[in-house]
Amino acid sequence: MFSATQTSKSQFLDKARLAREERKGLKEKERAATQIQALIRRFLCRCRLHREIRSEVDDFFIASEAGTTKRNALSIFKIARKLLFILGKDDKVRFEKLCRTILGSMEVENEPKVWYVSLALSKDLTIAWLKQIKDVLWVSCEFLKTLKPDILQDNKLVTLYLTMLVTFTDMSTWKIVRGKGEALKPALNRICENIMGHLNQKGFYSVLQILLTNGLVRSRPSLSKGTLTAVFTLSLRPVIAAHFSDNLLRSFLIHIMSVPAVISHLNTLTPECMITIQTHDLMRKFVLFLSREEQCLDICVCLEGSHTLCLLGNLIQLGYLNVKVLELEASHFVKDLTDMLSYCQRYVSQKKSNLTHWHPVLGWFSQTVDYGLNESMPLVTRQLQCLWGVPVICTLFCDVLSKKLELQEPAPASSQPTMLQNNLPVKNLFKRAFQKSASVRNILKPVGGRRVDSAEVQKVCSVCVLYQTALTTLTQIRLQILTGLTYLDDLLPKLWAFICELGPQGGLKLFLECLNNDTDESKRLLAMLMLFCDCSRHLITILDDIEVYEEQISFKMEELITISSFLNTFVYKMIWDAILENAKGEKLDLFHSVHGWLMVLYERDCRRRFCPEEHWLRKDLKPSLLFQELEKGKKRAQLLLQYIPHVIPHKNRVLLFRNLVTKEKETLGLVETSSASPHVTHITIRRSRMLEDGYDQLRRLPVNSMKGVIRVKFVNDLGVDEAGIDQDGVFKEFLEEIIKKVFNPALNLFKTTSGTERLYPSPTSSIHENHLQLFEFVGKMLGKALYEGIVVDVPFAPFFLGQVLGHHHSSFYSSIDELPSLDAEFYKNLTSIKRYDGDVGDLGLTLSYDEDVMGQLVCHELIPGGKTMSVTNENKISYIHLMAHFRMHTQIKEQTAAFIRGFRGIINPEWLHMFSTPEVQRLISGDNAEIDLDDLKKHTVYYGGFHSSHRVIIWLWDILSSDFTPEERAMFLKFVTSCSRPPLLGFAYLKPPFSIRCVEVSDDQDTGDTLGSVLRGFFTIRKKEPGGRLPTSSTCFNLLKLPNYSKKSILRDKLRYAISMNTGFELS
Repeated sequence: MFSATQTSKSQFLDKARLAREERKGLKEKERAATQIQALIRRFLCRCRLHREIRSEVDDFFIASEAGTTKRNALSIFKIARKLLFILGKDDKVRFEKLCRTILGSMEVENEPKVWYVSLALSKDLTIAWLKQIKDVLWVSCEFLKTLKPDILQDNKLVTLYLTMLVTFTDMSTWKIVRGKGEALKPALNRICENIMGHLNQKGFYSVLQILLTNGLVRSRPSLSKGTLTAVFTLSLRPVIAAHFSDNLLRSFLIHIMSVPAVISHLNTLTPECMITIQTHDLMRKFVLFLSREEQCLDICVCLEGSHTLCLLGNLIQLGYLNVKVLELEASHFVKDLTDMLSYCQRYVSQKKSNLTHWHPVLGWFSQTVDYGLNESMPLVTRQLQCLWGVPVICTLFCDVLSKKLELQEPAPASSQPTMLQNNLPVKNLFKRAFQKSASVRNILKPVGGRRVDSAEVQKVCSVCVLYQTALTTLTQIRLQILTGLTYLDDLLPKLWAFICELGPQGGLKLFLECLNNDTDESKRLLAMLMLFCDCSRHLITILDDIEVYEEQISFKMEELITISSFLNTFVYKMIWDAILENAKGEKLDLFHSVHGWLMVLYERDCRRRFCPEEHWLRKDLKPSLLFQELEKGKKRAQLLLQYIPHVIPHKNRVLLFRNLVTKEKETLGLVETSSASPHVTHITIRRSRMLEDGYDQLRRLPVNSMKGVIRVKFVNDLGVDEAGIDQDGVFKEFLEEIIKKVFNPALNLFKTTSGTERLYPSPTSSIHENHLQLFEFVGKMLGKALYEGIVVDVPFAPFFLGQVLGHHHSSFYSSIDELPSLDAEFYKNLTSIKRYDGDVGDLGLTLSYDEDVMGQLVCHELIPGGKTMSVTNENKISYIHLMAHFRMHTQIKEQTAAFIRGFRGIINPEWLHMFSTPEVQRLISGDNAEIDLDDLKKHTVYYGGFHSSHRVIIWLWDILSSDFTPEERAMFLKFVTSCSRPPLLGFAYLKPPFSIRCVEVSDDQDTGDTLGSVLRGFFTIRKKEPGGRLPTSSTCFNLLKLPNYSKKSILRDKLRYAISMNTGFELS
């Protein structure tokens, strides 16, 4: 019973709760319906009101246009208030009409009640009118942000809204101020300032920046002269009104001066604006504002990289156009540009990464890049070029350029001008260079005496820091900067003269001290040296030999000698004093700059001497100490060998090279030891097919086997093995014969240069089916000769040998400089085009090269489509370099690559880095010095009864010393060893050693030494008079076979005849 009652009670309560919730839900629905109805009614009412207002506005404009109603300021004000109340996306045309109506009212003559601005003087409407005009002008700004000036309709609207802004931000055009309105000017001025202040708070400058960017950041600007003038006028009004306050100058710099090339466009389209800039002295105000470090940083942070660069370009062009202001504010101008470039430099990266973006001027850049600016970058680059234009350089370097170098009157020129030639002795070259240069000015040498802390030195240092910062920041136009800085012929010599005067002792000691200091003053001084080196290196790289040696542009020969000595010492000290080991950042950059300039001079001297003997050597460096440190793996010794091996005497480097080869042989197990013998490769060669057999058997040989012992067995024409055991001698003969055949121009693998008869790969070598494999084989054979220390008489063209050494990959390499070593006449013709004063186009040249290939004329295009492109004054320098590159590289690219591949398979390229091109030629072909007979006599071995006191031997040495000319002595050496030059390290290193053997019979009857023949030779006992026989030789053993002549005169005549006829090369 109790449970049943309880159940009915809970059911009752549930029903009551559900009923309450239902009633609540109904009430909420009713309230929601009421709200929805209210919203709908309100929306419909608003729509109706908007329609009515729009209808009223439309009727007003129709009536105004028809002239049926007379407009007055009050009616315009009222209709404007209504339009602004309902203004939306669909009201653009109505707003346009409102603006035209307002402007129209301002143009009416002598009707104050019509002038829209007259309401500003009404006590009741002043505040309401002021609010309305602010709203109208800001709406105009909002529309300006969306318009595209390159679209005709939009362009008209841009003009309209700008006219509104121009009209109501300055009261000078208001008719209300005419006549009796003078008293109103202060009040009206305050109204204009109030309006401009409101617009500035809303973002007025951002609007102008967007408009300028839309209209100017393109290859051809779409803003007209009037539009650009209006925008610039509007941008300047708030600044002038605020009396050039810092806040307004900041806004102007960030939003207007950062628009790409805006100054360039103003200068081109509206020169009046440039006059305004000069009138208000804006250039100076900008420079002084930015000279405060925190303000400059603030501007840079706001703009980021791309826009900072645009601001930089505009400031530079302003300085270029206002040289007087630049002269007065040079120090501040330099500081501003340096700070801005330094800010950009923080984000310049050396390589691509996930965090970098490509910029056409800065390169890889780790800040966001506005790619929309790329179209205007050529103009910005042109602005930046003003920084290294002549007017700016003359202004900034005035303290350097004002220095007088001309101390004497030029000597009268001789009637027959002398031309320095490669074959002139170095002594004469110095003499003539000195006569030429000393007659004009004293040679610039370190003298010292100028205080480093003087204002003049500090200013020059600051300018150098600016240009050095530009070089490291504007990476993609670095060459343009260097070219601009080297345009004035006297800037670099005068800067060198300035450097020579620094410190108490002049230059070198001061800069070495700076390396150990981390003060700002030291860094600025080192920046000066770095700039001098970068610019000088660039200049010498682009000058040809005539300009350097004969015309002596910028630097005299003696100055280059002094500079090279300075650089050599500086680099040596940086390495040997362990400064380079720990160098980072700026010091490392400085080292590479100084070292780069040094190596350009060294390579120029290697190609054509201008420095005295032993100029590059360091007398204070003991080779023995260096080699000890190399053995111990000392860093400074390794760096010295890597960067400036030329300071070590050549013979010591050759010894080091031979040691490296020996060590490698030991490592590879190619040296005979007590416990093991090296692997020997045996090959059989038919004399009639020596090249073919050698190629077939050696080309597939593994590299280590090629480096090892190779034994050769010759087979004669009858197929019979020749007698004789190869103990390196027969292989030497085989190697010499192979090299003689492959380098014979008749084979057409190699050609000889015109005039100098030097060898380089033949461009038409492809007539051989397997020519590239042959070149690789030849490279291996030459490498093997060098590896074994066998000298071969193969004179290579220096340009080709330079490519084998990899010099053409250097950033300092210039094809045109190497061209004379290929074809001096062709070089002369090309450089005559460079100096041609008239229009090169008249010569009818194209960017192509016509070549006679086996009777057919083949046209090679230097660039794609080159045969249709004419050579002009603008591209003639490119044509010269393209032509030189084609002749020396492109034509023989595949052949050279194959040769290098074979050569480097045997010779480690790092071993040859310590030699210059001429030194490698000496390494291959022996020393070009005269034969040292005492050294040869000391290291000669005698056989067959001959000895050093034998009368025939005494006669022989006396004939060689007294009767033979140096040329005949060279022929004698070639007769015995197959090479006319002595070994680099002397005859002690000739393998096999130079030998002389007494022979009694002809070679075909010779069975070798016997006890009887030795005794007869020793005691000068002859079987019969050998007067009819000639001396012979076995070049494979470096062996001279000499009959036991009875008279000295017979020996002399027979020997002279034998060497002149080149008989001898016979197998023993």
